[in-house]
Amino acid sequence: MLVLGDAHADDPANRRALFAAYRDADADVALQLGDLLYYDLPIPTYFIAGNNEDFDTIDALRHGCVENSVVTNAFLLTDEAVEIEGLRIAGLSGNYAPTQFERPRTNLQGERRRHFVRGDVERLKQVEDVDVLLTHEAPHGLPVEESYEVGCEHIDELLEALDPDLCLVGHHHEHAEMEYGETRVVSLAAVGERYYELDPATLELSSSPTPSS
Repeated sequence: MLVLGDAHADDPANRRALFAAYRDADADVALQLGDLLYYDLPIPTYFIAGNNEDFDTIDALRHGCVENSVVTNAFLLTDEAVEIEGLRIAGLSGNYAPTQFERPRTNLQGERRRHFVRGDVERLKQVEDVDVLLTHEAPHGLPVEESYEVGCEHIDELLEALDPDLCLVGHHHEHAEMEYGETRVVSLAAVGERYYELDPATLELSSSPTPSS
């Protein structure tokens, strides 16, 4: 199973790197951790929205659009779980904004659609038997280099409620690992640098340099 970090594939060079990773991995299915920004993909790709997306397309996906001239093989995970190659994979789309968290999702307009809200988190907490959790925000303690304190209490709450074996995190464009309780947490490098492969049987995660496009 191919696993991809942030892509920012609205940029042509980043898009070439994204497709180079797909070609090199030669997988049947992929997971992607947000900031995708290009949704016409070569294989089924289950992704979470990041804080940089085409939010009109994201809204269309939230409301059931799965195939059109812009969207092919892109399946959005918002506050739910799906079964992929024998794994229960859940995802929370968006990033955290304290000023928006208590608002109904229908009240988020424009760029504010990038955020998750309490309703998203509470619905996801009800999902059972999660093996892998995808988030764009990180839990507390993730050792990435940022100019601000990394960690969101609502991601902490999800890890405590769902107790997944593995949590994959986007947003930081940096590989880093930690343990949160019994969960292995891995922040992924951006696609332009590396792509990852996940063994569904063992949850072993390996990575390879993204080849030159």
